Amino acid sequence: MRSILISISKARSPTVAVPSAAVPLFKRFRIAARLARSLAAIVLAASPAAPGIAVAQPSTTAATATSAESTDPGPDAAASVEDTMAQRMQACTPCHGDQGRATHDGYYPRIAGKPAGYLFEQLLNFREGRRTQPAMNHLLEHLSDDYLREIAAYFAALDLPYPAPVAATAPPSALQRGELLVTRGDRTRQLAACSDCHGKAMTGTLPATPGLLGLPRDYLAAQLGGWRNGTRRAAAPDCMAEVAKRLTPEDVFAITSWLAAR
Repeated sequence: MRSILISISKARSPTVAVPSAAVPLFKRFRIAARLARSLAAIVLAASPAAPGIAVAQPSTTAATATSAESTDPGPDAAASVEDTMAQRMQACTPCHGDQGRATHDGYYPRIAGKPAGYLFEQLLNFREGRRTQPAMNHLLEHLSDDYLREIAAYFAALDLPYPAPVAATAPPSALQRGELLVTRGDRTRQLAACSDCHGKAMTGTLPATPGLLGLPRDYLAAQLGGWRNGTRRAAAPDCMAEVAKRLTPEDVFAITSWLAAR
């Protein structure tokens, strides 16, 4: 083992910077992937098959047998992991929170309880590139329509309580403007009220319009910005793109501040 560690310390590998908390998550994902590949290359270089690497071997057959027994998980180890959608969807929890409730980072949305039709359409949009988020695009690029429907149905069936609203920090005038736009719209600018599509309680409508409760302000602002500049798209008719293009930055701030405090 000491020989391996000495060899690894001398091995030449690409320099990979350690990500800081200030780096966006998708960039940290890329950096972590490069780091994993670099470490894998080092370990492979230090394997017994590589020439010039001295590897200490157990001195006795008994020691070898003991080592094998301690590391062999046995034939029943795989069966101990339950193959359910809940288990498979654990891959979603680092970003979307336990059971899709959302986390407190201010960006990733709650997906629990969203209409299955909406969730399926968004999974398709990520897979087909109409929505861009590197981790999501990578995770979904090889999944079939049928499996995306299973994922959507799983999260849609999670009827979970919403978290307490975040205290509003926007000025009262902005909150009043936000409430007006959300509940009444602005007909002079051809702006429909958010509640016309998302429901008066803002919990969404079937089959495919999402609720807006429980979503962080930063996430809401990012999505409206994405529709305005074309980085988020939907299959025609892309109604939200048309609405978002009519919003000013002040409108976006007012709407998202009011919604996040609901």
